[in-house]
Amino acid sequence: MKLDLAPGDALILVDVQNDFMPGGSLAVPDGDKIIPVLNRYLTLFHTHGLPIFATRDWHPPDHCSFAQQGGPWPPHCVAGTPGAAFPGSLELPPGTHIISKATNPENDAYSGFTETPLNALLQSSGSRRVFIGGVAAEYCVLNTVKEALRHHYATVVLEDAVRAMDTSANHGGALTEMTQLGAISIHFEVLGA
Repeated sequence: MKLDLAPGDALILVDVQNDFMPGGSLAVPDGDKIIPVLNRYLTLFHTHGLPIFATRDWHPPDHCSFAQQGGPWPPHCVAGTPGAAFPGSLELPPGTHIISKATNPENDAYSGFTETPLNALLQSSGSRRVFIGGVAAEYCVLNTVKEALRHHYATVVLEDAVRAMDTSANHGGALTEMTQLGAISIHFEVLGA
């Protein structure tokens, strides 16, 4: 299978943030290993003049997902902190659309579409097919893929540019679930770049 990029394509990076990298407060195993691969996708999409979106958890300090508030997670990606920043090695090009999510202390938001302008921005840019990579595969990537499919985008998962909390080959079943829902899964090489 070979895929050619075309007008109407967009790249979505999900939550590639310091707190999800090794040493962060909610580290995804080997999360940093996908950054060089993501940089290749970023360069390719930027070279083709295609829109790029980067979602980020941008939590208030009292977010409902934090253990102190009864949630399942340690505090992470608190808005404005170093942990919420994108890693310095992630080469986001100028013009990247930054999508802040989970900003409401009362609502959790695993999907990049939940209570954000992502869908409106994709529509206004004429996007019809989205390519999605990032962390964590079985949480925020999976839910962003589900929402993309619900919004009727042709959806491509960057299998070589996702990592999960679950280190099994199938990322805790996330890759199988995404493809069963209708996404296709690729590696960079099929883009012929």
